[in-house]
Amino acid sequence: MAVYVDHRIEAPDSVTSTSQIAWHPLHPLLAVASVSTASGGCVDIYLEQGEHGSDAHVERSFQVTSLSWHPSRPILAAGWETGEVVILNKQDKENHTVPLHHNATITVLNWSTNGTRLVSGDRHGILVVWRMDQRGRVHGPSLLKQDCGKSLCHCVFRPPPPGEDFVQLAKAAVSGDEKALDMFNWRKAGAGAPLKMGLQEGLSFFIALTDGSVHYVNEKGKTRHALSTDSLIQKLLFMEEREVLVVITENLQLSLHAITPEGEAEELMKVKLSGKTGHSADIILIDHSLIVTALGETVIRFWDLDRDENYVLSPDVQFGFEGGECINCVSYCSAKGLLAAGTNKGRIAMWRKAAESDQSTRVSEGKKWRLQAPTELEGSVTQIKWSSRRNLLAVNTTSSVVILSEQAMLSHFHQQVAIVQVSPSLFNVTSFSRGTTHSLRVDMNVNGIFATEDAVVFWNRKQVTVFECAGDTFRSAGSFPCDSPVLTVHGENLYTVEPYQVQVRTWQGTVKQLLVFSEAEGNPCLLDICGNFLAVGTDLSHFKIFDLSHREAKVHCSSKNFSELFPGLGGIASVKCNANGNKVSILVSKADGNIDSKICFYDVEMDKVTLFDFKAEQGNGREKLSSGQGIDKSVVEYPELRSHIPACHFWDQSESRLFVCEAILETGLEPPEQKENQTESTMGVWILSFFSTEEHGFLLQDSFPLPSSYQVLLGVEVPHYYFAKKLGEAEKGQAESGSTEVSQMVARRPMRDFIGLGDCDKATRDAMLNFSFYLTAGDMDEAFKSIRLIKSEAVWENMARMCVKTQSLDVAKICLGNMGHARGAKALREAEQEPEQEARVAVLAIQLGMLEDAEQLYKDCKRYDLLNKFYQASNQWQKAIETAEAHDRVHLRTTYYSYAKYLEATGEQSLSLAHYEKSDTHRFEIPRMLSEDLQALESYVNKMKDKNLWKWWAQYLESQSEMESALKYYALAQDYFSLVRVHCFQGNIQKAAEIANETRNWAASYHLARQYESQDEIKQAVHFYTRAQAFNNAIRLCKEHNLDDQLMNLALLSSPEDMIEAACYYEEKGEQMDRAVMLYHKAGHFSKALELAFATQQFGALQLIAEDLDERSDPAVLARCSDFFIEHAQYKKAMELLLTAKKYHEALQLCLKQNLTITEEMAEKMTVSKDSQDLSEESRRELLEQIADCCMRQGNYHLATKKYTQAGNKLKAMRALLKSGDTEKIVFFAGVSRQREIYIMAANYLQSLDWCKDPEIMKNIISFYTKGQALDLLAGFYDACAQVEIDEYQNYEKAQGALTEAYKCLSKAKTRSPLEQESKLAHLQSKLTLIKRFIHARRVYCEDSKEAVRQCELLLAEQDYDTIIRHGDILGFLVEHYAQVEEFHMAYQYLVEMQKRIPVTNLSYYVTQQTLEAVYRGTGIPVSQTLVPQPALHSSMENKEMEEEVADEVEES
Repeated sequence: MAVYVDHRIEAPDSVTSTSQIAWHPLHPLLAVASVSTASGGCVDIYLEQGEHGSDAHVERSFQVTSLSWHPSRPILAAGWETGEVVILNKQDKENHTVPLHHNATITVLNWSTNGTRLVSGDRHGILVVWRMDQRGRVHGPSLLKQDCGKSLCHCVFRPPPPGEDFVQLAKAAVSGDEKALDMFNWRKAGAGAPLKMGLQEGLSFFIALTDGSVHYVNEKGKTRHALSTDSLIQKLLFMEEREVLVVITENLQLSLHAITPEGEAEELMKVKLSGKTGHSADIILIDHSLIVTALGETVIRFWDLDRDENYVLSPDVQFGFEGGECINCVSYCSAKGLLAAGTNKGRIAMWRKAAESDQSTRVSEGKKWRLQAPTELEGSVTQIKWSSRRNLLAVNTTSSVVILSEQAMLSHFHQQVAIVQVSPSLFNVTSFSRGTTHSLRVDMNVNGIFATEDAVVFWNRKQVTVFECAGDTFRSAGSFPCDSPVLTVHGENLYTVEPYQVQVRTWQGTVKQLLVFSEAEGNPCLLDICGNFLAVGTDLSHFKIFDLSHREAKVHCSSKNFSELFPGLGGIASVKCNANGNKVSILVSKADGNIDSKICFYDVEMDKVTLFDFKAEQGNGREKLSSGQGIDKSVVEYPELRSHIPACHFWDQSESRLFVCEAILETGLEPPEQKENQTESTMGVWILSFFSTEEHGFLLQDSFPLPSSYQVLLGVEVPHYYFAKKLGEAEKGQAESGSTEVSQMVARRPMRDFIGLGDCDKATRDAMLNFSFYLTAGDMDEAFKSIRLIKSEAVWENMARMCVKTQSLDVAKICLGNMGHARGAKALREAEQEPEQEARVAVLAIQLGMLEDAEQLYKDCKRYDLLNKFYQASNQWQKAIETAEAHDRVHLRTTYYSYAKYLEATGEQSLSLAHYEKSDTHRFEIPRMLSEDLQALESYVNKMKDKNLWKWWAQYLESQSEMESALKYYALAQDYFSLVRVHCFQGNIQKAAEIANETRNWAASYHLARQYESQDEIKQAVHFYTRAQAFNNAIRLCKEHNLDDQLMNLALLSSPEDMIEAACYYEEKGEQMDRAVMLYHKAGHFSKALELAFATQQFGALQLIAEDLDERSDPAVLARCSDFFIEHAQYKKAMELLLTAKKYHEALQLCLKQNLTITEEMAEKMTVSKDSQDLSEESRRELLEQIADCCMRQGNYHLATKKYTQAGNKLKAMRALLKSGDTEKIVFFAGVSRQREIYIMAANYLQSLDWCKDPEIMKNIISFYTKGQALDLLAGFYDACAQVEIDEYQNYEKAQGALTEAYKCLSKAKTRSPLEQESKLAHLQSKLTLIKRFIHARRVYCEDSKEAVRQCELLLAEQDYDTIIRHGDILGFLVEHYAQVEEFHMAYQYLVEMQKRIPVTNLSYYVTQQTLEAVYRGTGIPVSQTLVPQPALHSSMENKEMEEEVADEVEES
């Protein structure tokens, strides 16, 4: 809470009245235009406390009509009624006169947005724009001079369009934002939107004339007509965010106009504002969209442009306003959310805007504003203006100009005396030791107060006044001039400060002692007294402690440099010491002047420092300092306090261990969730208490949010906290917290440990404090020692309450025992079964009446079921239902039911009805509840249209013998059984039959059948028994009355037991045995059915029975049936039964004997699994081989392979597979079998295929021979490959490679006959030698043809050369050679030799047609018809690919 101190301006004596006031936009400078009796008019500039500024006075013989401040510099423009414009430069203390262009009253005077242009206009319509320099002087000639023809009345500059935020843009570019990079890159002109630099200033403006027209002047000085209105314009405003011009006329016509970049105006809205006209209106625009008008009425009118809504505010008589008091002017401070209004009675009304979270409900727009206490002045208020400084408000009244300076409410508490400022001159003094309260008025502006048990001291940097307490009154004890900014009192001594010293004075101001500080220590600026010790802090961050217990003050702790103890933290904002003088607490001031989040502690005796940081993260340890000391850095246990900073701190006056701190939200860090459920002044404020000792360090003892009815913490003195209360607000939660209101402005609240103890004696107080300390430190033994001698139940109850906070259930049990709280002890013992610690503690809290703690504990452990029960038990039904709906839905219906029972007990029937319905118990509970009011019950039943309720009501009516009504409600409830029952009771059996037939209701049909049976109408009874599915009753009637045909059908529809019963009936009668067999069969009694079927030779029935036999059937029955089918040549059926009976050998023999084809299904049935216990493994394999043999004989090789494989005989499986000729499966089986014999068998099989044309087969042959270690066979395969290469492709080089591989394989092979192996190797070597010679001959032919021919001729002479080399290849080679060298006779001889050895048709395979013709032509021998060659058998192109593939395979091998 704040008070407003009024400072009347120090106006010259000649000033009689004030016409205008204007605050500078940035500086606390107030310009005042006045009427002077001496000269006529003057302009003065005043400082924030009303002091007249030096050299800031201008007088003229005429009056001032306009004032306008430069937007940033302390330069004021003043327009006079003669047309003169004077510039006052306060900074340079000089005045300038603008060149005279006007000869009429100045009506418009405005600076541009950054002060480089000045616009002036007069009553004759002359408009002039000037260029101004930084000192406020005109620079050059006027930029624009224009005659508008009509008087000018308003001017508003158009702000420049905002440019890009270069800081954010640069950050985005550094982080890799391509769009931002492109905007900085001038080369990518077309990459995105151009970079908007924004104009240097807004040079365009709107000017309004008295004829209601508005003109737009752009930055080049060109004027255009923008819009026109019907009457004189009273206010011209520009909404920068929307580019919208707001025009309000004299008759309160409001219009909005959208402005284009060129200055064209388009009307958006036009509306008539309410209010009286003909009065000078004060109109302002706040929060970008809210028009506020003061029209000399008793209300302020609001028009919300966003919501298109309007509302009013008016002063409240309860706050001291008079009825009919009119509001003349308004002003708004956006930084504080304060709307100030001046009235014709000299009062200043203020409304504070509520926080955004409080506006969410929006019950009424007017409730956004909260009326504050008024400030009273003399005369009628004509003008009111807020300064840019938040705490300055200038008020122009008919008598004077007053500057209201907002000052924080002064308060102080010391030695059981509290003083609180109520108004600028009124103070409330409360003595708790005496139990008295006084109001004290002083005739001075007070900046500081200090209270002791004997005196109250006031000071204001100019004067110190002391009031002495004399009984029930205060009398002045002394007053003296003193400019000390701080002051403190101890006994009869006052302590004030001067440069480099602290003065010890008497109450009358006499200096008794000087406490001197050196220049290095600095000037004393902070004082605090606790007990007998004085703590002094200096402006150079030094502090010193003095002992005041002696006649003269003595140094207790020598000067300490805070910057050395806590390097890098900043300066001292506040310093205080404890009652023993051995602990010092310091609040830190940051460089920007704000309070840091750290509290620093210094231990005088141990010379040790400790740091408590609200923003510390978990795990912070000690910080090493340059001096070698360490800082113990505490960690806040409450995450919600991480955004807080300390505001004030106190040590207890007598208990040296107890430290208390008030923490507030740091500016700009208010989390939205903390704004809820908090009033404005106490939002996010916490009170924290700590124990500080050398042994245990810094321990958090208690913490709680500042209650909404309190303003600020004044201090602490065991066993109470002391608070200043809000003016006029009742204390909330008084009963819960135990607070005791002492006076209107001061309240004290017991500390947590002392709730319920009242004003206890010192022994009890010390014991409880020690107990609290040791309990906080976790030393339970010492805690018990502290209070073991205390017999007060209140103490033990208080300790039990502390156990709730600390969750110490073992201690709580002892406390409950000492309290004699048997019920609580029992509840706590029963709660031990709960798994969560918080749930058990919550039970204790409930027993102690700490319901809020219990509620929070249940929430913390998420035991919403127990929380639901808690809400129900405490009659918080709405919370119980909300909890059940959100978190405990399993108990939702139960909660509704319990609430309904509660409402029923309280007589709220309508609500209980709704909740019985929600709990789904209304069908029973509501008839019970309304049983005394049958009319209401019937109405409810008809309204609900519930079948169950209809049925219940019908039963009730039936019990009252109202059969017709009962039938009606039974029909609505679709209770057909009851309908039939009532109709039968009334003898209307035909109607009952119709209902039963239509509805097919079993119960109705059964009841009707019983009725028919009792009347011996057997057929109808059987019919309705059948409808009711009561087949046993129908069968019974059929047997009794020989209805055999119906009996069969009913038996088939009924259960197996009824079927057997009917079958026995037929068997006993000896007739219709086929029906008996069928019924036995359907009932699953196969043995009996077969026996009867065999006995009566019913072969058709036998077949049907056999189809239903399975492995679960009796083996004897299966065998008997199979024999029956064999006798009747139904072998397949017999075989299926044998397999079902698991007689595999018999089935196989039957298959062989009758030549039955074994299908795969049959084979699978005959295959016994390995886990089967029916056959041994050997017998199983033998059976599988027999099955496979049978499949082989039947040609089913694949199935045979499968069975051989299952039998483990892979060789036979391979043989079967070879017979199938399935190459793919053969290759696969060989690959997975991994047996040598199988590999060889597979390779031998593959050789029988056309492996020359399929490289994959060749690969498999080589692979299988290699894996089967049959190298001799592989050598033979390579030999065959070589022969194929020669015969098919004449490729002797690849043939040589194949033979080489064959030789390698054969040389490695282990054969039974070494001689035979040697012979084969020699034969291969011979072939290789011949091939090599022939290849060599062909290779050297180009270099030495004679040698090549000689080698070929030698080969022809070899004895066995034709075993590997073909005749045609050698002879063809020679023929080609001799034909080429034109020795045609030799060529012809070899050609004749070829004809002898090679068929004529194959000659062209070895010799080309051209060579043949050349030879015959050379020898002159005609070509015989028999020598005409046929087309070549092979095409080299066709075989090229095959040659390469075969060669590749050979080389890979």
